Amino acid sequence: MPYHVNFLTGQIIGSAIEVHRALGPGLLESAYRESLARELFLRRFSIKTKWPVPLEYKGMRIKKAYEADLVVEDTVVIETKAVDALHPVHEAQLMTYLKLGGWKVGLLINFNVAVLKDGIRRRVLDLEE
Repeated sequence: MPYHVNFLTGQIIGSAIEVHRALGPGLLESAYRESLARELFLRRFSIKTKWPVPLEYKGMRIKKAYEADLVVEDTVVIETKAVDALHPVHEAQLMTYLKLGGWKVGLLINFNVAVLKDGIRRRVLDLEE
């Protein structure tokens, strides 16, 4: 049964809040990525970690040009960060993943904040909700 994208993003954000409450800020991105993957797995969602995102350039296909941190239910791409502040380049990275991978919704989650809601950005590409 496919999940509605708003339900999925709500569940992902809830999972990220659970991870942030347990771990707090200050760890490496990989710790948050793996912990979020575990939390989503425990909630019985299909998860792909470090998923290759291909790129085509002038007839040449690069199989692994990028890696999406997490893909949930083949629907939502998650880019995890543990940085002082989110910058436009981080949002551009997420939008590139959406464009190249054919996904419609992405979440950029920076765990290096005091209150997690301040570190979450939801982006959509050609999504009819």
